[in-house]
Amino acid sequence: MSQTPEAPSPVSARPLTRTLSLAGSAAAFVAVGLIALPVPALAEPREDADGADRNEIAAGPESLPAGPGAADTMAGALDAVGIDPGAAYPRQTELPEPPEDPDDASVKLDLIPYHGLAPALNELQQTSDRVSVEVIGESLQGRELYLVTLTEPETRAEARHQQRMRELIAENPDRAARDRTLPDRYKTPVHVNANIHGNEWEGTDASLRIIEELATAEDEQTLDLLGASRLYFTVTANPDGRVAGTRANSAGFDLNRDFVTVSQPETAAIRQVMLDTQPLVMIDQHGYVNGTLIEPATPPHGQNYEYDLFIKNTYANGLAMEQAVLDLGYTPEDDGVRPPQIPFRDWEDGWDDWPPIFTPMYAPYQGAVAAATIEFPLRVNNADYNLPEAELHRRTAINTDISAATIEATLDFAYENREELLGDQIEVFRRGAAGEEQVVPPEDWVPGFGPEDVYTTDFPRAYVIPVGQGQRSAPAAARLVDFLIANDVRVERVRNAFELDGTAYPAGTYLVDMHQPKRGMANVLLEDGRDITEDIEAMYDISGWSHGRLWGATVESTESAPPGATAPVTGAAPTGAVEGDGDWTLRLDDTADVSALNDLVAAGAGVTWAGSGTVRVPAEAADAVAEAAEQHGAVFHPVDPETGPGSDAASGPAVSETVNVAVAGAADEVHTLGELGFGVETVSTAVLNDGFDWSGTDVLYVSSGLVYSNLTEEARTGLDVFLEEGGVVARGTTGARFNQEAGLLDVRHQAGRSDANGVVLVEDGGGELAGTGGYGFVYSPGWFTDLGPGVVAEQTYGAQNPLLAGHWRAAADGSGGQDAAAGRASVVSGVAAPGASVVLFGTEPLFRNHPKGSFGQVAQALYWTATPTEAR
Repeated sequence: MSQTPEAPSPVSARPLTRTLSLAGSAAAFVAVGLIALPVPALAEPREDADGADRNEIAAGPESLPAGPGAADTMAGALDAVGIDPGAAYPRQTELPEPPEDPDDASVKLDLIPYHGLAPALNELQQTSDRVSVEVIGESLQGRELYLVTLTEPETRAEARHQQRMRELIAENPDRAARDRTLPDRYKTPVHVNANIHGNEWEGTDASLRIIEELATAEDEQTLDLLGASRLYFTVTANPDGRVAGTRANSAGFDLNRDFVTVSQPETAAIRQVMLDTQPLVMIDQHGYVNGTLIEPATPPHGQNYEYDLFIKNTYANGLAMEQAVLDLGYTPEDDGVRPPQIPFRDWEDGWDDWPPIFTPMYAPYQGAVAAATIEFPLRVNNADYNLPEAELHRRTAINTDISAATIEATLDFAYENREELLGDQIEVFRRGAAGEEQVVPPEDWVPGFGPEDVYTTDFPRAYVIPVGQGQRSAPAAARLVDFLIANDVRVERVRNAFELDGTAYPAGTYLVDMHQPKRGMANVLLEDGRDITEDIEAMYDISGWSHGRLWGATVESTESAPPGATAPVTGAAPTGAVEGDGDWTLRLDDTADVSALNDLVAAGAGVTWAGSGTVRVPAEAADAVAEAAEQHGAVFHPVDPETGPGSDAASGPAVSETVNVAVAGAADEVHTLGELGFGVETVSTAVLNDGFDWSGTDVLYVSSGLVYSNLTEEARTGLDVFLEEGGVVARGTTGARFNQEAGLLDVRHQAGRSDANGVVLVEDGGGELAGTGGYGFVYSPGWFTDLGPGVVAEQTYGAQNPLLAGHWRAAADGSGGQDAAAGRASVVSGVAAPGASVVLFGTEPLFRNHPKGSFGQVAQALYWTATPTEAR
């Protein structure tokens, strides 16, 4: 852990008080007019040492051409929906108005339904030239996602000037820090996100209330605010959930856990808003905690933040929001509303901002120096949704008032402290670009700040993502590079072959130089993470997420200065390749490999199983192989006729049909298995008891919702017949219970604490399945002992403490800790007495669509268990 004795200058520690309210304070705003001064240098492309444009990679033998990658600019990301980042304001869009939906869950609560948003926003755009509405994407079910911007009108020249200043801050923070005119010219960006949990509704209605007030008010305070700010509202981040009254989106994903995986279109749209607007302040509207919960959080705090700047501003805004809620006058006695609570101040444990999976915990990596979650108090979802409508309306009215008060207070705070907030954002980026150590402030930096709040890290000098022989999976590496770029991390390629730390790397190797403004974003994605088991009793959510270890690519860190001859990239180079002539092998390491295999199977390519996670494809399928390589980026290797996988062409069974899977699992598992190209049908105890036709099923996947002993006799009989030949892949405690009750593999399952989670070290076993590169992910980890005859350990936990990063404590009686799992089987396989081939997982290989380096292992398990035993 790196600590430096230097604290920020005392001048940046402002009094933590709220002095102004939009709702009628006598204090006057300082008028700040927008002056469109020409700043030619801001429009120039950033250059590297040899003059190459930093937004392009030169073509040539030393640097492979950039392929299609995720967009890293507003223009590139939003062209698809017709948004011009330099367009004048207002940017008004006539929104199509959806048909009325009487079943929208909002209606019962006397809140605006989704179908009411477009008419309301269309009317506001007609009423006021301060209101802009843009469509930033669609939900899974096709509902449009709206971004509402409030600001005074801007000419195109003025808008482009704002764009250039925003780029200057992020791209050249040292120069921005020296520009004394910038605070007076730059409009303060504030982002309010609402309704990311679909059944936490009121943030949408509160946002609309504030938008309507600011759209038409003519007082001097409002005019000054909109002259000096851009206020961005994503009025509903989860429209499908809003309509259905569900926390998750229509795929069953909690979108507020998806910000470093970005598996869902709604998350991608909100992420892009944060990248494009670069807010100084961001708040996320949720429910329901009584009294109103106003985060900042309790420790541990994300170790990649510039936390001295973040906590100072976020706590100050938290106090301002608290006072605004208290000023409403709601009481426990009269209204059932308890006073607000700020976890940083009021809680010992239990609400953390360690993982960047939450919207406000992701925002700081894109420049927010104040970001918070708001939980309004009175529950109206789940069982409370069935309360009398009059009570529901009372509650939603109070919640809307409280949500609106926190938004107003935040807008006040952002305006009053705009110069300091901007300076702090520039300082975050400047420290990153300069490669400076993080700053550890003194105790009582804010009231209550102490040693328990200090979480820092030692940033490496760079990360290397090899290409060629040193890379475990070329398509995984390409995906990771594209993901980094999509998160506005600078990635370069080395033009010439080089040696670093005693390792030789070929030309075209990817490099992430950690002397960059958004180093926190880069590091939180690529670092191993940290075992925080001893630092805190319990965690609110996951504690490990390393893309560098879990996404299937080889990633190496270095303390050495990176080589100088590099060029930036805007997307990963294509990886698809067909090497050599004759028959080929394809190792199923990555989703790209699995998708390629499924395409080959569909094309009747004559694929056979070659063992060790590898398939063999005959030379006669050359056209299909070339197409699969190009389409998915998979790499096909020539068969080594002597020793390589597939060297014995007659030894492997055919892989001739797409595997159809009956899934009794979580939504993320259903989603991921479908994404991999398998035929997926969801089942459960109830579905089987209602009658299920097994004739089209090859494998049963069990992780939740299916209890063998709760099946009717008829359903159990049908399942038992399937188990005589069909395959089974099962995970976790539910899967282990199913295995035991159905009389499948002879093993004993043991489990750790239910909240234990993180990145673990694993080792390959002696079975048919290839490994995961040495890393896996666990949540409520399980392991297997007392392996009976014929049961094979496909994978084991590391022989010492297996946890690389995360939180894994033993139970109160000392059982279930890391030591108990060390060296034990984490994945086992075998053929059950009834005849079914079975694979049991103690890890979480599909968790929230995140540990992508394990997806190939699950696919192998499905293929292996679907293959009849007599064919193996």
